[in-house]
Amino acid sequence: MPTALITGITGQDGLYLAELLLGKGYEVHGIVRGQNNPKRDLVAEVVPEVTLHTGDLTDLSSLMRAMSATQPDEVYNLGAVSFVAYSWDNARVTTDVTGNGVLNMLEAVRLFCGSDPTRTRFYQASSSEMFGKVQEVPQRETTLLWPRSPYGVAKVFGHYMTINYRESYGMHASSGILFNHESPRRGPEFVTRKVSMAVARIALGLQDRIVMGNLDAQRDWGFAGDYVEGMWRMLQQPAGDDYVLATGETHSIRELLDIAFSHVGIEDWSDRVGQDPRFMRPAEVDQLIGDASKARDRLGWRPTVGFDELVHMMVDHDLSVLRAAR
Repeated sequence: MPTALITGITGQDGLYLAELLLGKGYEVHGIVRGQNNPKRDLVAEVVPEVTLHTGDLTDLSSLMRAMSATQPDEVYNLGAVSFVAYSWDNARVTTDVTGNGVLNMLEAVRLFCGSDPTRTRFYQASSSEMFGKVQEVPQRETTLLWPRSPYGVAKVFGHYMTINYRESYGMHASSGILFNHESPRRGPEFVTRKVSMAVARIALGLQDRIVMGNLDAQRDWGFAGDYVEGMWRMLQQPAGDDYVLATGETHSIRELLDIAFSHVGIEDWSDRVGQDPRFMRPAEVDQLIGDASKARDRLGWRPTVGFDELVHMMVDHDLSVLRAAR
């Protein structure tokens, strides 16, 4: 039975990945920050077979203890301060966790592996936000990185540090450059979930309007459950490498609103959506669209859930939660 260790297991990707690995017969362990982390209960509810360990990406000793306790064959580093807007308010915290945390995890894996650098395979959750002010459309593994947020800058550091450890120490280390991926498990602070929750509430008469930022920003959105399959496939390859995971389609926030409102029978949402400069980024990333041909050709990976289906899935979930709470 292979063993996997996941940081960031309380997030949407961590939960979907844990489910995937358990289904494949893995023994799965997760690292959570703080002994009384309120999200421990969520993990216990969704994936009760997972064993949790206390650790912190900013504390190398805690990561080394987790490595020693779990003896993992695979490590998936999904932990990060992942909300881009927050990164401008707390650039230092974002840098420490999302950037330096990768270095700490890589070092913990390297020290654990000792004389056999490929004993444990490592996955780093890189991000399409690294492309920022895009220099090529679509973006691929070789596209110049030009991040436009503290979060993006921190992800670039972790990305290149993963490459450096792979090339310097011979580690089996891969980076997944994942474009936006969503699900009903997405946090409510993210735009897709903000929209799905608000549309559900508006449909049920629980609120009147939603206030947004830039409605013209375009993203390449996929389903998180598909993307964790790509993570696993990367670590099954004979050597580590970098892979873009994306749908190759781009959609605007306006399209997201169109599909979500239409799904609940509201065709004209113009009087239900406002805009506020407070929700605008200081430096906007206008368009992201990925070229996942390398992942398709080498990993056999393809997204299975389309954009409309994804939005419907999220709205339906939030409708069911609200109805159950009545």
